[in-house]
Amino acid sequence: MSTDWLTVVEGSAPLIVAFPHTGTDIPAAIEARMVSPWLARKDADWWVDRLYDFAGEMGATTVRTAISRSVIDVNRDPSGASLYPGMATTGLCPVETFDGEPLYRPCAEPTEAEIAERRATWFDPYHAAIRAQIERLGASGPVVLYDAHSIRSVVPRLFDGALPLFNIGDNDGVTCAPGLTRAVEAACGPSQVTNGRFKGGWTTRHYGRPATGVHAIQMELADRGYILDPEGGVSEANWPSPYEPERAGPMRGHLRAVLKACIDFTTNA
Repeated sequence: MSTDWLTVVEGSAPLIVAFPHTGTDIPAAIEARMVSPWLARKDADWWVDRLYDFAGEMGATTVRTAISRSVIDVNRDPSGASLYPGMATTGLCPVETFDGEPLYRPCAEPTEAEIAERRATWFDPYHAAIRAQIERLGASGPVVLYDAHSIRSVVPRLFDGALPLFNIGDNDGVTCAPGLTRAVEAACGPSQVTNGRFKGGWTTRHYGRPATGVHAIQMELADRGYILDPEGGVSEANWPSPYEPERAGPMRGHLRAVLKACIDFTTNA
């Protein structure tokens, strides 16, 4: 199934790979109210769908939205509640970048009515697609929902220092069986952490119900594993960095092992 902004490619393996933040599409009427097109796309999970382009070959189902997270973040609590109370983060319809820069011109931020409209237009159909795939695949047994992300290695407003390459989130063991988390950890390289700065977004927390056979896990990659992550901050002149196949090779090898571990897990769950 494919629309102009939502693409679902069905596979037969008990694995769904979701790409909530790889999109960069912004309706012209919204972009005209923003400070700059570059800022509006700055925090995309650049090239992550390309990084996992082997997922379909492994039988995984993929769900991807082309809409920019600056329009609506489909991995945020639709109620507006923070996933990380007391910590800097962005909202359902962000009004600032990860670095705290305003996205909208003065007095041009979305109203509550507009936020509700964006939710109905993009957020709800995206999650309806995920639910449909969980129901389809879950009818045959346990299923894994794998939420695929990346972020710049250094974002001082969000976290101290540089992230490990692989940042695994299961909301402190709530959203999937411990065996799945251990299998994913074993497939990653030594630069990894589980439930560090990122414990899993709304998608992972909302769908992960291991008692019912739905195991959800998030992977937040430090993007230096596959592209040049400029030191000293990013600008319109150097960001986003182009995708680098050679640099990405080792990370892709680990990610293949990660997805295989997810599929293999379901046979013993």
